[in-house]
Amino acid sequence: MSVNKHLNVGGVFIFGTRFPSMDELLQPSTEEYWKTYIDNETKNKVDVYTISRYDALNQLQHYTTIRRFNNRDEVEKEVRTTISLRYVFPKEMERMLSVNGFEIINVYKDWDETPITEDSYEMIYVCKKNSSVS
Repeated sequence: MSVNKHLNVGGVFIFGTRFPSMDELLQPSTEEYWKTYIDNETKNKVDVYTISRYDALNQLQHYTTIRRFNNRDEVEKEVRTTISLRYVFPKEMERMLSVNGFEIINVYKDWDETPITEDSYEMIYVCKKNSSVS
């Protein structure tokens, strides 16, 4: 683990990652409306839709975001972007950190140090380096 090489023993490592929310993981793989916003340049309405598919074997959430740029209530242009997110579950993260020479000091649901709960969307880890890893 690269972070381990850059810290002295006792050094603190803090990072955030997504919490694998069942709401996100179990979304239907159909196109769903997300939101509408006004484009800053054209001042036209943009409708945003998402398609989500979860690959449980690889713990990957595949997202497609569709932006439909409107001009006088007609779709003028459609732009699609994709991203794949790898989720790590809390017990898996505990093991990865331990194997890589870190002790978990605390886990929070946000940067305000709110205790983590099952309905969290993020995990903020505060870790201490215990040993060097080769």
